[in-house]
Amino acid sequence: MAKDSGIEWTHHTFNPWWGCTKISPACKNCYAETWAKRVGRLLWGPKAPRRVPSETYWEQPLAWNREANRSNERRRVFCASMADVFEDRRDLDVHRERLWKLIAATPKLDWLLLTKRPQRVNALTPYGTNWPDNVWLGSTAENQKWLDKRMGELSSTYAKILFLSCEPLLGPLDLSRWIAEARTGGARKLDWLIAGGESGGRARPTNPEWFTSLRDQCVHAGVRFHFKQWGNWHPVGEKLPAKRKLKTMFLSSGDKIVLANVRKKEAGRELEGITWDEFPIPSF
Repeated sequence: MAKDSGIEWTHHTFNPWWGCTKISPACKNCYAETWAKRVGRLLWGPKAPRRVPSETYWEQPLAWNREANRSNERRRVFCASMADVFEDRRDLDVHRERLWKLIAATPKLDWLLLTKRPQRVNALTPYGTNWPDNVWLGSTAENQKWLDKRMGELSSTYAKILFLSCEPLLGPLDLSRWIAEARTGGARKLDWLIAGGESGGRARPTNPEWFTSLRDQCVHAGVRFHFKQWGNWHPVGEKLPAKRKLKTMFLSSGDKIVLANVRKKEAGRELEGITWDEFPIPSF
């Protein structure tokens, strides 16, 4: 079965429902909300309804699992690109229960649960201290404030693999506290970090040094690093492109760097000439 997701770090995407509520700066230009509006769905906000897909849609992961069995290769499923599994609404509980059963029925799929609400994970999952091997748990960390707020909550769970999604990256991140605490047993070890810039017409630029700093911290600490994309903003050389929006940013050395607003595909995924496609290695 062909990869059905345009997201570089997953094979498939699955959404138990569509809709969410914005809670932090990363949500400002939410691509999922934009996409939902584009297809005529008003699903964002605490009082808005959530859209649940069809029975046929819910059966797709079972087919992916059968194909993974036939090929004897695991497949990653990002859940959920159009929602947050841990949004704390009681009308969603029945769909969450169905999701946990679906995850149990698809052991050849690695389910990547990415949330901006890690403080709700322990209360809204049935796993306690005994998480399934095929569930990875991640949280968004767009700047230092939200890294410090969410990493502690993420570390309090017993998911087998923990990861951070630093996309859109809106500020420099210092992982040293969490790396040090993991080494002394005071926190869980971070297994994987995804970094990326923002795309879309209102994309905010990311200082290239924020990306390279994260890469260097991950390499030094043994955390697998994945550079997803530059987004719409990419560094340019001395010859500035015509008819492009430009943004000047400063490196820690005091030097200036100019970024141009280009198409996401044009900006690409290389970081200092290298495509970083690392993934965590499950222990089972």
